[in-house]
Amino acid sequence: MRAISTVSDLTDFGRTRLSTNFFMRDFLYSEIAATHRLANIPTNPERAIAAGKQLCEELLEPLQQVFGRIAIRSAYRSAEVNDLGNRMMRDGKRAYNCASNEANAAGHIWDLTDKDGCMGATACIVVPWFWDRFREPGDWQKLAWWIHDNLPYSDLCFYKTYWAFNISWHERPKRVISSYVAPLGCLTKPGKPNHTGSHEEIWAPIAAALNQRGG
Repeated sequence: MRAISTVSDLTDFGRTRLSTNFFMRDFLYSEIAATHRLANIPTNPERAIAAGKQLCEELLEPLQQVFGRIAIRSAYRSAEVNDLGNRMMRDGKRAYNCASNEANAAGHIWDLTDKDGCMGATACIVVPWFWDRFREPGDWQKLAWWIHDNLPYSDLCFYKTYWAFNISWHERPKRVISSYVAPLGCLTKPGKPNHTGSHEEIWAPIAAALNQRGG
């Protein structure tokens, strides 16, 4: 695919179907880009599509099939947009919460490979069905463990608002879950005693709620 340089190019790129229910355009909006008048467009469209297809087919489609529509909060960032999000300061504090380009390569920056030459892609999403039913402190862990037991994710990172979370596909999945909501820090990673085996006793309330709706 040629470099994107015109509205027509971007229109065609946005029409690229990544999976049954998701198109590239679904992942291109960025508040940072919109506020600072930057073009959130990949320099390597083919790699962005390849990584995005894996994210959608392996993770987002299965989630939507089980839980109903998922909402995309943020996803793809160009290297330029992400770099601004990492460097922008206001009143002596970081204005945004973007990691460095090196850290976000094969993450939010879908068209950059990481230091090992691997592809990956990240989206920040909300699962409305889950939020509507499980809002007690720590309930996010039920969904985290459900995903851990059922999907080939690489990284999950949970946040307070609507239990939004980053979900990542990667060629070499890390299988790490972390959070910025209590309990803070790392929920699991390879080598921790809780990493292997079934965690169905934790996410059983999800299964029960799904059964009640006939799902």
